[in-house]
Amino acid sequence: MELLRLATAGSVDDGKSTLIGRLLYDSKAIYDDVLESAEEVSKRQSAEYLNLALLTDGLRAEREQGITIDVAYRYFATPKRKFILADTPGHVQYTRNMVTGASTADMALIIVDARNGVVEQSRRHAVIASLLGIRHMAVCINKMDLVGYDPGTFNSIRDEFRELLDDLNVDGARFFPISALEGDNVVTGSDRMPWYADGPLLPYLEDIDTTEDLEERPLRLPVQYVVRPHRHEYHDYRSYAGTIADGIARVGQEVEILPSGKTSQIAAIETPDGDAQAASGDTAVSVRLTDDFDVSRGDMISASGDPPRTTQTFDATICWMSDTAELKRGAMLRIKHTTRTAKAMITGLDCKIDINTLSPLSGCASLGLNDIGRVSIRTSTPLVCDDYVYNRTTGSFILIDESTNETVAAGMIGVPGFGDFGSD
Repeated sequence: MELLRLATAGSVDDGKSTLIGRLLYDSKAIYDDVLESAEEVSKRQSAEYLNLALLTDGLRAEREQGITIDVAYRYFATPKRKFILADTPGHVQYTRNMVTGASTADMALIIVDARNGVVEQSRRHAVIASLLGIRHMAVCINKMDLVGYDPGTFNSIRDEFRELLDDLNVDGARFFPISALEGDNVVTGSDRMPWYADGPLLPYLEDIDTTEDLEERPLRLPVQYVVRPHRHEYHDYRSYAGTIADGIARVGQEVEILPSGKTSQIAAIETPDGDAQAASGDTAVSVRLTDDFDVSRGDMISASGDPPRTTQTFDATICWMSDTAELKRGAMLRIKHTTRTAKAMITGLDCKIDINTLSPLSGCASLGLNDIGRVSIRTSTPLVCDDYVYNRTTGSFILIDESTNETVAAGMIGVPGFGDFGSD
């Protein structure tokens, strides 16, 4: 069965955890002990019904405060599909956790409280999801039971959110009027909203196609480890291990090794299941070449004739995650890009994005916690990279504070294509 990676997004109390709990509960994907624990806690809280949010809010602090703090991953399956669902925090204080949970998602579930409409955190999460390259979104307008299942409320919020997504150049979105608490339009349809005829959420998630044609994508294989057995009979053996970031590797394929620029051919491909003639994206492989070159960790094996660029300077969009320091021009940090680590200097702080207008705020002196902005970076050694809109793996990086080893930013190489953000 195909796997779909989902990430939730939305503001505090919009009902993200309850929606996920409803998906798990109605899909019968809850372990008995988890269900019993949630029922017990619900009784202690004097709740008149099973608190579905307890099925995902695993930390004691989350249950006490009634909010999601950490990213909670849930795994479930239906007869049609397998799912990995990241329940990410809605509170602005934990936006950085939302970035983490959404960074590997194929699709975003954005939840909006029908009583409050589109709020700043809803917009922030939509912007971040777009920046992270998520082109498919299911916008769930929740708590319709609290607005009398009014179609006018749904239509108004849908139109406002669709305008935002148009500015973000996101055209793969569907809107669902739901009540996660009552189960309307989550797994099954709702008799209380006869004016809505596009079907519930789960069948849509089961059928949507988010795959790309790997046949047309050039190979990208960041080298993670050089395999050199010490046994005498393997003294001539050398292979390069890593996870394919894009495209397909084939035996006999001509490849280019970067940053050296030397070319060779793939002589053999080994996978966890044994030797293979070909391997595609997200597969862990060990590749042997026909030539004995000096290839090391951080190098890239790519399709010959269609390589990524090799550079020490680039522009990027980043989300600043540190709550102890601000980012300023001239800052020295460590950058982790694919399998290469280097020193990095922030040579320019070009602008900060206004979440509400999607316009650049030029002349900003620094970026603070959860700010999104455009910066210029210079690295101590060349990076082999693509723009993020082209490849999410080779176009992404993190920035690390060398004194504390704290990850202080997540970055996307290149300029976003929505609104006038990043324009002169």
